[in-house]
Amino acid sequence: MSSLRWFHPTISGLEAEKLLQEQGFDGSFLARLSSSNPGAFTLSVRRGQEVTHIKIQNNGDFFDLYGGEKFATLPELVHYYMENGELKEKNGQVIELKQPLICAEPTTERWFHGNLSGKEAEKLILERGKNGSFLVRESQSKPGDFVLSVRADDKVTHVIIRWQDKKYDVGGGEPFSTLSQLIEHYKRNPMVETCGTVVHLRQPFNATRITAAGINAKVKQLIKGGFWEEFESLQQDSRDTFSRNEGYKLENRNKNRYRNILPYDHTRVKLIDIDRNIAGTEYINANYIRLATCSNGALSGCNSSANGTTRASIYNSIEREMFKTYIATQGCLFSTITDFWNMIWQENTRVIVMTTKEFERGKPKCAKYWPDEGQCKQFGHAKIQSLSENSTNDYTLREFLFSWRDKPHRRIFHYHFQIWPDHGVPGDPGCVLNFLHDVNTKQSQLMQAEENSGPICVHCSAGIGRTGTFIVIDMILDQINRYGLDTEIDIQRTIQMVRSQRSGLVQTEAQYKFVYYAVQHYVQTLIARKRAEEQSLQVGREYTNIADIADIYK
Repeated sequence: MSSLRWFHPTISGLEAEKLLQEQGFDGSFLARLSSSNPGAFTLSVRRGQEVTHIKIQNNGDFFDLYGGEKFATLPELVHYYMENGELKEKNGQVIELKQPLICAEPTTERWFHGNLSGKEAEKLILERGKNGSFLVRESQSKPGDFVLSVRADDKVTHVIIRWQDKKYDVGGGEPFSTLSQLIEHYKRNPMVETCGTVVHLRQPFNATRITAAGINAKVKQLIKGGFWEEFESLQQDSRDTFSRNEGYKLENRNKNRYRNILPYDHTRVKLIDIDRNIAGTEYINANYIRLATCSNGALSGCNSSANGTTRASIYNSIEREMFKTYIATQGCLFSTITDFWNMIWQENTRVIVMTTKEFERGKPKCAKYWPDEGQCKQFGHAKIQSLSENSTNDYTLREFLFSWRDKPHRRIFHYHFQIWPDHGVPGDPGCVLNFLHDVNTKQSQLMQAEENSGPICVHCSAGIGRTGTFIVIDMILDQINRYGLDTEIDIQRTIQMVRSQRSGLVQTEAQYKFVYYAVQHYVQTLIARKRAEEQSLQVGREYTNIADIADIYK
């Protein structure tokens, strides 16, 4: 665990307690600067409803818990006690470090690369940057500080950015309130190294944002190992900072297919038509997933607060103009089928996308929550009649007549994608793109006919891997369709955004890579179609000109 995202440089002990109690759960922890001992650190751990503070000594050569094991870095110390569980109080009671409470990034600027080593920064800038390219990264040797890496005279210079007295400076220079202010200052006023070399900050090195039309070049770069680097960075820079208290409640545990895959509280779907005398009846393992966009097509993501300790929901973004909404959920258990149909009715969902088989490798992945063709089944208050079932090479489309209590029935379209291999990805992105096209065509038709038609519900088994991959691909394609091939897309940031709404979406490096390949395939198809249309128009113009010339000589 090399990332320092669990390190909160700006908060006090009281603020740490409040943060852990509001956003954490039993075993959540964070590290912070010691308020009583300059240069030392404190590990704050939530235990039940209480918070324990553990002092970490930093003598300049190593870190320890005042007499315990010695470590070269703070991440090594934290990782050791997470893995070994040997952190104990004087009375012998074990203090468990279960889940880091992640700190928001200090800036949303694209030149900030978070946890990146000096060697990695040098490699990136020398291979893909030019003189004057720069980025800012976290200091791996001193938590709370940062490093400005700049290419000058075909080598990379690393400048320490200190964080002290709630200001940023480069050592002896002018202090600034934010990293952005510091960078803007030195873009206007170049630095001079002790050897006399002038260091210019000419262009930021932005690793993940590209125009849609430039995806071919991006994929070529990533094939050389960049996919792993980007995905690993995404894993280290996890946004898993939100509470999942409802999923942990005793009355709800048996409703989760996997005990560690739980819905975030702030985006979870809450069932309304329930028996309020029974605890937990409003709970279902499902989250709303929304993508906000600005008028120029750029993503409107989650913004950091001024003090860097909280992260605003995208639902509060004043820049948002439109949302495409999904519901991401797990595959049904036999005990949750009634809850599932309750949710489908409540949200007025008309399209369900299922991306798993009922059984894979002999293991149950999703309980069958629909009747066979021509049959009718009752699930609690839900009555489902299967009207038709038609299969292509890639998927099966089922049409249901769905009624709830005594209310008028609705037509539901069930798209069951059946060729996604277990523990892999499809070999051809085209089959997924064709499937998404059919799904969106149906949803568009329903939106035109039903003004209040609800979000598409997407599920696999856990509701994060294949589910997240489908949703992210669809989000990116929707952005390209709205704003054209010149729009800027950022696959990594899009995944970060959806992960802030449901933990772990797009689960593996193979799925991450598949998102790129699917978008690349789509862009190539659009470009080829555009060229074909232009050629057709050109031929039409040539025929028109020939006809005009013929008329002249008549």
